[in-house]
This record gives sequence, structure tokens and C-alpha cells, in this order.
Amino acid sequence: MVSSIKNLSSYSQVSLKGVSEKRFGIVVSEWNSAVTESLLEGALQTLLSHGVQKKNISTVQVPGSFELSLGAQRMAKNEFIDAVVCLGCVIQGETRHFEFICNAVANGLTNVSIKYHKPVVFGVLTTDTYQQALDRAGGKHGNKGDEAAITAIKMLFNQ
Repeated sequence: MVSSIKNLSSYSQVSLKGVSEKRFGIVVSEWNSAVTESLLEGALQTLLSHGVQKKNISTVQVPGSFELSLGAQRMAKNEFIDAVVCLGCVIQGETRHFEFICNAVANGLTNVSIKYHKPVVFGVLTTDTYQQALDRAGGKHGNKGDEAAITAIKMLFNQ
């Protein structure tokens, strides 16, 4: 569905019995920090509001979105982490750099998820403009951080 007519933070309710004992790792990119900090806040608030204990949430920062894959791998290999949420923002520029980064991150996170048999959620904004990123990081289209967190919860309970 076209995001201009849908708030991306809308989702169906999930059964959360046992979520308070689940442990989540969040890996967040420092690049485009005004956007990624908002994504992080959304993810944290969503996890907490759904019953995840604060002590069961670990957060690490990496320099940019390209580094999310290694950060996710470090989190996923930890036997005490049940799911990993990756948050970043890549904004289209004048070169093909955008394409290479987006493809590398998507493939890297998928590979980590498969390798460790854990949910590794792609909460990376890939937008044409900075304004589009802001609109998806707590603006008029909701917060992709919320969506990434609820995706992690759903994946844990749909195994």
C-alpha cells in the first residue's frame, strides 16, 4: 500500500503472553542521528509498552547503516538475545552509493537471521529525501522503529 495513505505504525494486535521474558538487541546507526534516534525511541517505547522488561533490552550503536550487519551478528550470536532490531537511515544522493549500501544491508541482515535462526528485523529507512525520513521516524507516516519492534515480537511468537 502506498505510504502516503497509510500510517506505517498501524498493526494488528498480537498475543504477548511470555514477552516480558524475551530479550531484545537493538542495533542503531549513528549516521542521520536525528532520524535514527527517533527510530530508537519508537522501538524502545513499543517494546516497553508491550511488556518487555527494560533490563531485557540491549542497545548498541554502529557508525552507519553498512555496519548494522556486523552489529546484528554480534548481537545474534549472544545466546541470551532472542531477537535483533536494526535501525538505520539511508537517503538517496547523487551517486549509486545508496543502492550499494541498501543492498548490502538487506543481504547482510538476512544472512545474520538465517545463520543464527533468530529474527533480525530490517528497520532501515531507504528514502529519497531527508523529509521522507523524518515523516517515517515519528512524523506523518508513523515511526518505522515502532514497526520494527512489533515485527520482532511477532516473529518470536510465530515460530
